[in-house]
Amino acid sequence: MTVSAQHAQATLPAAQSLRDELAVALRKKQPLVVMASLDGCPFCRMARQSYLSPMHKSGVEIVQVDMNSTLPVLDFAGLATTHGQLIRQWKIAVTPTVLFFGPGGKEVAERLEGAMLPDFYGAYLDDRLEKGRRAL
Repeated sequence: MTVSAQHAQATLPAAQSLRDELAVALRKKQPLVVMASLDGCPFCRMARQSYLSPMHKSGVEIVQVDMNSTLPVLDFAGLATTHGQLIRQWKIAVTPTVLFFGPGGKEVAERLEGAMLPDFYGAYLDDRLEKGRRAL
């Protein structure tokens, strides 16, 4: 597999309108999963490539917000902001951090911070996704 093919498999869509992305997730009776990432972070790459990208391909609504990015995004209220401002608003200090949002943009499961235990990461992710689904 070429490097570009591997990269293509490991990408997630950048958040553009959290309100709209949440609406799609809720129609599927699941939380919106948001990955807070940092460019060049090896743990982010592992989480994205091994867990989140395959989940996204299977139909889970997942978007990515980049820590130092000035990319524009609409928040849950439909107000214009940037990826970096969302990271600060959500008080995220560790990447990757995976968040699970339900109605009104409220977090419905405990955040998954860091990726230091790759042997257990998938189980932690599945557990939080299931808790988020039950909370809806």
